[in-house]
Parts: sequence; structure tokens; C-alpha cells
Amino acid sequence: MSAHTPHELHDEFPHDAETLRRLKSGNAHFCKLADRYHAVNRAIHRIEAEIEPCSDEHTDRLKKQRLSLLDEIAALLEKAEANLVHA
Repeated sequence: MSAHTPHELHDEFPHDAETLRRLKSGNAHFCKLADRYHAVNRAIHRIEAEIEPCSDEHTDRLKKQRLSLLDEIAALLEKAEANLVHA
């Protein structure tokens, strides 16, 4: 497996690095979402790199889960950034 796993949060949200850091250090719910995202993302990467065999159906479920987690994370990022603007 390569040292760089595609679709890491800093790759998905390159302009939100500071907000990502702030949420990781001060928001327990965000930390849990980020941890779940990283676990699912790594599982998908291992499957796509053919390190671990998996059915297409399971791979599709994992990819849908990753997208759902990304949506939740994006919403938290947007809310955190809006709070900064209004603070």
C-alpha cells in the first residue's frame, strides 16, 4: 500500500485545513466522524489496491458510507466556518 491513501480529509477539504484542525481538537462528535471516515476510507483503499478481497456489494456499501460521512463532515465544517464569520 502506498504511503498516501487517496481521499483523506485534508485532500477532500484542502481550503479548510485550519477548521479541520480546530474541530479535531475541540469537537468530540467531529473526531468520531473523522475516525469513522478514516477507517472506511482505508478499508476502501485496501480493497482498491487489491490488498484485501471484497465483494462489489460490500465495496459499494463502504463507498456510500464514506460519502455519507463526508456529507456530515462538510456540514460541520460549514457550520464551524459560519460561526467564525458571525463571531
